[in-house]
Amino acid sequence: MGEFDLIDRYFGRVARAGRTEGGAVTLGIGDDCAVLTPSAGHQWLVTADMLVEGRHFLSTVSPRRLGHKALAVNLSDLAASGATPKAFFLSLALPRVDEAFLAGFAQGLFELADAHHIVLAGGDTTAGPLTLNITAMGEVPQGQALLRSGARAGDDVWVSGTLGDARLALEVFRGTLSLSAHQFDEVRLRMEMPEPRVALGRALRGIANSAVDVSDGLAGDIGHVLKRSNVGATLRLADLPRSEVLGSMPEDLQQLCLLTGGDDYELVFTAPVDARDRVLAAGRASGTPVYRIGQIDEAPGLRVVDGAGRPLQRALQSFDHFKS
Repeated sequence: MGEFDLIDRYFGRVARAGRTEGGAVTLGIGDDCAVLTPSAGHQWLVTADMLVEGRHFLSTVSPRRLGHKALAVNLSDLAASGATPKAFFLSLALPRVDEAFLAGFAQGLFELADAHHIVLAGGDTTAGPLTLNITAMGEVPQGQALLRSGARAGDDVWVSGTLGDARLALEVFRGTLSLSAHQFDEVRLRMEMPEPRVALGRALRGIANSAVDVSDGLAGDIGHVLKRSNVGATLRLADLPRSEVLGSMPEDLQQLCLLTGGDDYELVFTAPVDARDRVLAAGRASGTPVYRIGQIDEAPGLRVVDGAGRPLQRALQSFDHFKS
C-alpha cells in the first residue's frame, strides 16, 4: 500500500466531509493547505504534541487506545485554555504499513474526534520509527482564553477528577508493583485512554483566573502557573483526590503518584475565593468532579503540607523529556 492509498483508506473520510463538518474547516485534506475560518469575534488557540514509542507510550498499548490518547492529549491542552476544539492535523511516521494497526488507530482517533465534533484537516505520513504528532486548533471568544499567567495571591487551587492512577499503572509495567487484574485494568485505562476535560474548561471561562492540564505531574505543572504568575502555592496533601485503588497503596507511593506522576490530563486551576459556588456549578454543569486542594500565596515556591500543616519533605520534580 502506498502513502496516498493509506491516507485515503484510513484517514480520507474527513477529506470528503471536511467542507461540512466542524464549521471552521472550509477545506480539509486534499490540497497543499487546509482552509480554516474562525468564528466572528473569536481567537484561534493552537497546540501540538508528539508521542514517541518507548518514550510516551508502550508497545503493549492497543492501536485503538493509542489513537484515542494521541488526540486526547491535545484536546486536554485546549481544555486547559477554555477552548472549543475545531480541527486537528496528524503527522504519522510508521516503520511499515500495518493495516491492523492503522484500522485500530483510526478507530480510536475518530471516535474521540467525533465525540468533540472536531475535523482532521490535514497532516503528513512517512516511513520511520513509530511517532505520532498532532496539532489541534480551537477557538475562544476574544480575550477569554484561560492562561497560566492569571493566578493571584489568595486564589483557591482546584483540580478535576483524580490524580495518580496513570503513574500507578506505569509502576506495574515497570515491574515495581503488583495489582489485582481488576485494579490494573482500572488504572491502565486511565493511563491509555485519558478523557480531556473540554466541557469543564469551557465552563470555567470567566470564572478561573488560570489553568493548566496535568500531563507531567501535579507539582511540575502547577509550577508553570506559579512561574508565569509570579506567585507561590500551598497544597494540602490530604485533599488531593485519588481513586480507591491508589488510596489503598502505601503512603509514600501515593505521594509519588499524586505529586509527580504524569499522564493524568486533569485540569488544575485557580479561582477567587468568592467564586467557589460558581466553580462547583461549572463542575456540575460539565459532569466533572472538582476539588479544592490549596491556595495561591504571595511567597514564591510550591509547598505541600500534611494534615497537621507540616511541610512535606520530598523532592517535587515532575517528568522531564531530557532528564527522565
